[in-house]
Amino acid sequence: MTALADPLADAFWATSLRRWNTVCWALFGAMAVGLVTTAPAGGSKYKALALLGCVVLCYAVLDRFPGNPVVRPHVYLSVLVLALGGLAYLGSSYAALFMVTLPHYWMFGRSPRTSMGFLGFATGATLAGSLVRQGWSAEFFGETLVSTLIVVAVGVLIGLWAHSVVAQSNERARLIEELEQTQARLSEAHQRQGAADERERIARDIHDTLAQGFASIIVLAEAARAGMSEDPARSAQQLRSIEFTARENLTEARELVGSASQPGPGRVAAGSVAQTLRRTLDRFAEDTGLAVDADLADLECDQQTRIALLRCTQESLANVRKHARASTVGVVLVRRPYGVELEITDDGTGFVTAESTGFGLDGMRKRLAELGGRLTVTSSVGDGTRILATIPTTDEVEA
Repeated sequence: MTALADPLADAFWATSLRRWNTVCWALFGAMAVGLVTTAPAGGSKYKALALLGCVVLCYAVLDRFPGNPVVRPHVYLSVLVLALGGLAYLGSSYAALFMVTLPHYWMFGRSPRTSMGFLGFATGATLAGSLVRQGWSAEFFGETLVSTLIVVAVGVLIGLWAHSVVAQSNERARLIEELEQTQARLSEAHQRQGAADERERIARDIHDTLAQGFASIIVLAEAARAGMSEDPARSAQQLRSIEFTARENLTEARELVGSASQPGPGRVAAGSVAQTLRRTLDRFAEDTGLAVDADLADLECDQQTRIALLRCTQESLANVRKHARASTVGVVLVRRPYGVELEITDDGTGFVTAESTGFGLDGMRKRLAELGGRLTVTSSVGDGTRILATIPTTDEVEA
């Protein structure tokens, strides 16, 4: 049989052919027996047997050796057309052979156009052979022509129906394959997006923790070295701060490594968010010597909100330490009807917000956006800076 580009259609016709083989061989045998026992002796009997034998031989070769280079499907159908015409001329079992082999036009023709073409040739050959034998008689018009056209019409309807079923199955299979491919692409895209989000989260946590800690260590080390001879006590305090900050960074590093195998937000020490921010502000005031005015409401919130507020505070204080040259820092934490609000101000040099390109502010904005919050930065050169972080909360129990 010829190979099809569509495996589903090929499988359908191969299955149909295997099921029809048993019936077909039985009918071929019955036809041969009928010719031997009922046909009158003479040359026409042997000619009919020879034509039937040619059809059976070609069918057997094609069935047993489908890849042979001689008897191809179209060759078999051509032999079948000639045999039908010859049997119709001889008047020997042509109608039975026509009905037995009717499915073969669709099985071996494969495309509707080819199948209809061979079926048309077979119909024409059958009618031509009968016409030569019967002439333009009432028997030809009343029996042969009508019965042949009825059989052909039924065969055409069944064949076209089978092809439509295969076409619909092919379309469903194509749609299923496209759906599976789309799902695979979406899954791959989600994995890539998840990996990118995780890398961004780790980078943000490193910036908010380790990077800020190292920057603090550098500043403290420079101050301790500069004041070592003039104010040893102050330098000793700064060295202790360096040690404490280094230990904190080591703890943060271990937590970040642990979070790589279990993705999630970094941990924050237990306690209320006010206590957590108070410890951070006390360390900042101790390290920098700046005056810190804190008004922190003692409220409870979920872990992600606590982390976001702490990271915003750390980043804002780091910017004050590195850029602001301020003398006073104010921090206000309050609960509003719409959520939690954290305000951090300084009286430093300020900056032009439109020209800010740092990773820190963008990181704060993204962190707050993930929680449905927002960051508002107000500053101008010489007028200090105001950072306002707002995070909506669900119905939390206020301490």
